[in-house]
Amino acid sequence: MSDMKLAVVGGGSTYTPELVDGLARLGDQLNVAELVLLDPDAERLDVVGGFAQRILDERGATTRLTLTTDRDAAIDGASAVLLQLRVGGQAARAGDESFPLACDCVGQETTGAGGLAKAMRTVPVVLDIAEAVRQRATQDAWIVDFTNPVGIVTRALLQEGHRAVGLCNVAIGFQRLFAGWLGIAPGEVHLDHAGLNHLTWIRGVEVDGRDVLPALLAEHGDDLAERLELPRSLIDRLGVVPSYYLRYFYAHDEVVRELKATGTRAQEVQRIESELLEMYRDPALVAKPALLEQRGGAYYSEAAVALIASLLGGPQHAGVHVANVRNDGHFPFLSDDAVIEVPCDVSSSGVVARPAAPLEPLFAGLVANVSAYEDLALDAATLGGRDRVFAALLAHPLVGQYDVAETLTDALLAGNQAYLPWARS
Repeated sequence: MSDMKLAVVGGGSTYTPELVDGLARLGDQLNVAELVLLDPDAERLDVVGGFAQRILDERGATTRLTLTTDRDAAIDGASAVLLQLRVGGQAARAGDESFPLACDCVGQETTGAGGLAKAMRTVPVVLDIAEAVRQRATQDAWIVDFTNPVGIVTRALLQEGHRAVGLCNVAIGFQRLFAGWLGIAPGEVHLDHAGLNHLTWIRGVEVDGRDVLPALLAEHGDDLAERLELPRSLIDRLGVVPSYYLRYFYAHDEVVRELKATGTRAQEVQRIESELLEMYRDPALVAKPALLEQRGGAYYSEAAVALIASLLGGPQHAGVHVANVRNDGHFPFLSDDAVIEVPCDVSSSGVVARPAAPLEPLFAGLVANVSAYEDLALDAATLGGRDRVFAALLAHPLVGQYDVAETLTDALLAGNQAYLPWARS
């Protein structure tokens, strides 16, 4: 691994210093000789890259940092390519999170109509990048997708035969939270985390062979309820820890009212990003600022570094990671090519979902519904056509009504013509 080249597509993201900090701190896990940050926005890349270099220098890292707007040069000879791009930038996200609200549907960048819009813009771009990886990266290179919607994007990559795995920071965030409450190292906490990306439930928390989830719920249920913005009574009745994104399903109308009254997350993120970029310009800044935690992506660096180390390292780096992989019979009620998010055994041999108990009907029904939507969403993203967009929206459990699906289809296509050539006619 000493000669490894790691390319980050979307390197101008304000997330990037989180990743760079992790690479600098966790060099014993993943020794990267060259880190390439690729971004089409040269000015932004210069700001983020300058700060990234100061982080590496401050920690005494020997990794060589390269900044480029040349996709092929970035990918040439890479052992791993990490995708964290946002097609259309924050302006497109603002649209994704706004237009569904006119139909009293949740506006969110990975869920519902907004998530479909993001998938429509993103999948063709990612598949184009993946073909370049196939042609220009090392023969056994991995694509690690952190780009939302992770489940749909990862499914697109896998269906085209790419060596790809999806990554999300929700599971590692809960692992770190529980470890802190228990006063133990994160590695001692093992999650029974099951579902689809952004649609998961933690059904067990194993420590020394014991499930401590009931005790955690009893002692910290109020804290969890506050973090999840769901009633404590609901969490107690479920007996599990739902992901933050389940609130869009379990309290949909309440969320819509809040978003209409207070504004979308996109508006808040735009403010945070503007402040972060101004901070990054300060030559005296050599460590990631506290404000970065509000951007999201907490523990992203730990998750990414550990996953890539397991994929590209020797047997000593093999480990268990929550990742997005092909279903391949794991949940019998889903197609084999569906992408699920579960604990996996990860090594240089690949990524394999670990055996787990069947998914309970209360959760399986929603998973089946959303997985069917994701199948239709991928068809719409790869093949285009108004009818395919409409079908995906009609299938989504947060839409479901034909008149609402018609209106949302028109709004989605009108707002994304710049990215969907077939929608311009």
